[in-house]
Amino acid sequence: MTNAALYLHPNGYDTSGPQLLGRISAGESFLRGYLRHAEVDRYYFWNVAGRPEQELNELLARVHAPDKPITWIGQADRGALGQVGVLNMPVPGVTSESWMRRPFGPRAYAVCGITHTTATERVMQTVAETLIAPTEDYDALICTSNAVRHSIDTQLGAMRDYLAAEYGPRKRPEPMRVTIPLGVNVDDFSTSPEHRKAWRERLDIPEDAVVALFMGRFNVRAKMNPALMAIALERAAKATGKPLYWVNAGWSPSAKDEEHYHAQTRQLCPTVHYRSVDGRPPDVRFSIWSAADFFISFSDNIQETFGLTPIEAMAAGLPCVVTDWDGYKDTVRHGVDGFRIPTIAPPPGEGGDLAFWFANAWLNYDNYVGAAGQFTAIDYDEAQAAITTMILNPDVRRQMGEAAKLRAREIFDWAAIIPQYQALWAEQNARRLAAPPAPATRENPYRPDPFTLFQSYPSRHLSARTPVSLTPGVTWETAEPLLSHPLAIYSNFHRPTLAEARQMLAFLGERQTATVAEVAQIAAPARRPYVGRGVLWLARYGLVTIGAEG
Repeated sequence: MTNAALYLHPNGYDTSGPQLLGRISAGESFLRGYLRHAEVDRYYFWNVAGRPEQELNELLARVHAPDKPITWIGQADRGALGQVGVLNMPVPGVTSESWMRRPFGPRAYAVCGITHTTATERVMQTVAETLIAPTEDYDALICTSNAVRHSIDTQLGAMRDYLAAEYGPRKRPEPMRVTIPLGVNVDDFSTSPEHRKAWRERLDIPEDAVVALFMGRFNVRAKMNPALMAIALERAAKATGKPLYWVNAGWSPSAKDEEHYHAQTRQLCPTVHYRSVDGRPPDVRFSIWSAADFFISFSDNIQETFGLTPIEAMAAGLPCVVTDWDGYKDTVRHGVDGFRIPTIAPPPGEGGDLAFWFANAWLNYDNYVGAAGQFTAIDYDEAQAAITTMILNPDVRRQMGEAAKLRAREIFDWAAIIPQYQALWAEQNARRLAAPPAPATRENPYRPDPFTLFQSYPSRHLSARTPVSLTPGVTWETAEPLLSHPLAIYSNFHRPTLAEARQMLAFLGERQTATVAEVAQIAAPARRPYVGRGVLWLARYGLVTIGAEG
């Protein structure tokens, strides 16, 4: 199997710090899997940050003690990367690295990057510049899900069209784009009766109670809004009349943020027994799964690309109730390992205002992705049915949990995925060596419409012909408190005003159903696109129901 030099910056792999981001957790998991399963005679690490080797050796020992010799490549010694042939990076930085490689000749080494969040200004620019940077067809960008690969291809298509119109087609072949999922070390998530008993005693949860678990970062704008999970869990708890516990395990940037997050979430699920846990310590991250009966995660945000926690839950033998969104589509099999709840978002072309404001820095990143997320709605009937099944059917939970664990081990364990990396590195190196000699020598659709770029994320799209109806029992008196709630009013960008929302609900209350175009007519012409799109904001919080087009 072919080897690669690993770009080793602590920021990409060290989970011991106070800021635990998904890419860092994924990086640590990959590094542990690589150290355990790579078929190599020697490890090559590029000390890109110029850190003391003792510090990096201690990091490796914390992750997984290396059992093979190590060659350290110095910070400025890019020439030495050619002795290995491939540089593997924990970021999508193929573009920037191709420029850095140029003084050594493009054949010096191949570059392999990976996508994580692709909605940031920096990453979107990096993706677009792939076609104007000196990248080669032996470079590669790993896409962790089919959804993110589609979004990458969408942006590259826009950039390709622009370049062809202005300058003609690209002269050199494009870098490879390969879909390889993130992985887990399945055995790290083994559950035990002892951990289950200890956690339930610690959290004051009866042994026979049903427990839903969420694990992840607490950030309403830039991660996911817990309101959708809270509303769905509350509905299921009321419908079944059974006690339902919800363990929210995660972390926030500050104690104050976390306090607000939990307080606001509790308000939306008063029937559910709510518990919060700091999910950062390693003993929590790998043992909290034992406390749960099923995992829940309603990703609703374009910052997500894969979603590592569902496969961690699957590794722990937990069935999953997740949204049909981004990488979750590739991991959880609906009706087998759990349930995927349908999502709906605006169609391509309806987010140009978000893209323009973000490009001008009038919206910061959190509010950009938060505003886009505010137009993601879910099917609450499907969510309630799925959670109800989890509550009432222990045999289904067991069967799905067993299927999930088997799938995690066979498909998503690093033992199965590291060979895919090595096969890719082998292909890259073979292409590099076969490329003709080239001399060493010393450009902007960077802000796409998010609903075009991420059009593959939702289950379907809203249109002017989509039928809408008022949810039974909804009145303005019940709707106004929800639409004024902190978890509903953030990222207030080109959304219906409360006055318009009241008009929309009143309009729907007077008829059995109406199309989105008909609802939009309640507003002045300049406001109609926002009111029409805003139907999804009302549906997101369960006030209206989106029907199927005939």
